[in-house]
Amino acid sequence: MSPAPSPVPLPRIAPSPLAEPPGDDERAVRTSPAAPPYVQGTLALAHEPEPAAPAIRRPLVWGPPGAAPDERRLRALAQAVAEILAGRRPPASVARHLTRRAHAELIRTGKIIDCPRPPLVGAPHISQPRDGAVEMCVLVRCGERSRGLALRLERRGVQWLCTGFETTP
Repeated sequence: MSPAPSPVPLPRIAPSPLAEPPGDDERAVRTSPAAPPYVQGTLALAHEPEPAAPAIRRPLVWGPPGAAPDERRLRALAQAVAEILAGRRPPASVARHLTRRAHAELIRTGKIIDCPRPPLVGAPHISQPRDGAVEMCVLVRCGERSRGLALRLERRGVQWLCTGFETTP
């Protein structure tokens, strides 16, 4: 005679999310974890949540205080800013590398580089006017015409943030 099969665990039914979004007075009081998204025509099953991977912020420099930022990352930041100024990338894509004031200025500036293809950034020329500040300029090739782009970065903790930018008309 064979041994009896072990019982199979049945899925648990999870509470369904609220039918309406919470009001302003209910948001502050609610402390329960967020309900899973509602999917029409399915049974809401609770599975064991996977451990969330910690968000990794990649600062523009790894190293001791006073170390200059990595040239490759600076060039990538300049390329991203040039693409934003050409209207080929959203400004939110570099928000974590800019101060709020510089990000607002980037949004306000909008598309000022007109080029038929994506802009191409050359090698950065970097200077350190003082400890904790870096200024760089790059040549941005836009088809047959080139422009200059200057960025100023300041060290805030372990991360370098762009505090301002300028470009030639």
